Amino acid sequence: MQSLAKKRIAVVGLGLSGLATVRFLLSKGIKPVLMDSRSKPAGIEQIAAEKVDGIYLGELDANRLAKMDIIVLSPGLSPNHPAIRFAVAQGAALLGDVELFARFNTRPVVAITGSNGKSTVTMLVEAMLKCSGIKALAAGNIGLPVLDALAQTDTAVYVLELSSFQLDTTSSLHSVAACILNISADHLDRYADMAAYAASKQRVYQHTQLAVFNLDDAATTPEQAEHTLGIKLADSGYGITQYNGQRWLNVAAEPLLPVSEMTLFGAHNEFNALVACALALAAGASREGLIRALRQFVSLPHRCSLVAEKNAVRWVNDSKATNIGATLAAIAGLRPGVSGKLILIAGGDAKGADVRELNAVLQRDVQQLITLGQDGPAIAALTDNSIQVKTLQDAVKVAAKLAQPGDMVLLSPACASLDMFNSYAERGELFAAAVRAEVL
Repeated sequence: MQSLAKKRIAVVGLGLSGLATVRFLLSKGIKPVLMDSRSKPAGIEQIAAEKVDGIYLGELDANRLAKMDIIVLSPGLSPNHPAIRFAVAQGAALLGDVELFARFNTRPVVAITGSNGKSTVTMLVEAMLKCSGIKALAAGNIGLPVLDALAQTDTAVYVLELSSFQLDTTSSLHSVAACILNISADHLDRYADMAAYAASKQRVYQHTQLAVFNLDDAATTPEQAEHTLGIKLADSGYGITQYNGQRWLNVAAEPLLPVSEMTLFGAHNEFNALVACALALAAGASREGLIRALRQFVSLPHRCSLVAEKNAVRWVNDSKATNIGATLAAIAGLRPGVSGKLILIAGGDAKGADVRELNAVLQRDVQQLITLGQDGPAIAALTDNSIQVKTLQDAVKVAAKLAQPGDMVLLSPACASLDMFNSYAERGELFAAAVRAEVL
């Protein structure tokens, strides 16, 4: 445990993790300075002004920050912000809430990152541990701030979903197992290039006992780790095997469960399940616990979830696909199970990514493309089989007219949602509502 006593500490960014950081510091008897670039951050009313050492809203004050010993920075704010860079140059230590968690935590951790699939794997590992009789708690980028999780003292294992932004300010997190599921173009509006983004993800392996990686994605290969485990669907140790005339998950070189008994579907989820098995076993799960979880697990909202099936047409909500890699994974996982056309609804804010990476899959696997949003026109230009619309409701109406029995209509935007919606969740909910209104 690292003492914070007599340190001048600023919490910069008062979102969920920032407010949790304030609560944590107050519980340690520390009165931090609070800052946020917004004039009215949601939740600021939760903090009594007399309990902290000042609240400063609006443009960040570089001189005030430079007087701090420690700056706890929200993952939503870039370490390259001029005021932050100035303060660090004056000697302020920069860290995030995950780094604070790491310095005070005494329990085992499983750490999960990747461009896509990390929420599913995080919740699946938590379920596998719970089904094995182990008190596990999922936290981090998935919603529960890590410092709020730390307050739940009956937890046996923390399962942390970590974003690249969180990893940027983390240096001392120890884990029993860690993984990078995949790396594809994302957040290139914040990172200089893909190499910088991948380097951020690699930080998850810094102090792990077992580094689990994707054999089909070289960028996930640990640069430094004592014990490693590579996973791919075609592999014999962790992969898919033929057993008793069926496709089975092979875990630690032994058949575990027929794929048909999993609640999740698609090749990408078969891979996610294998990674979750490896991570959960490293944290003490039993094979029986793995099986029970895989048979019971409920797919997370907005992640390749079936909204409706009407007249042999399936409508699938994958609004969580906020980058190109997520959409490519969804199509690769779902297309083999579609007997008819795949009708894809895509578009939004591509966050600086090169949408031309979608070109091959649009030509090969997508029979009809419907686009909307800021970067919809750029995606539509990749194929002749495209229709541009203005609203999500219009997209559903067009898809309903085109769909025939055996087809799948897939909302997998390959883009962030904030150009048109409050969140990917709102986008997914509006899609589901439009589908129900149009076809049910």
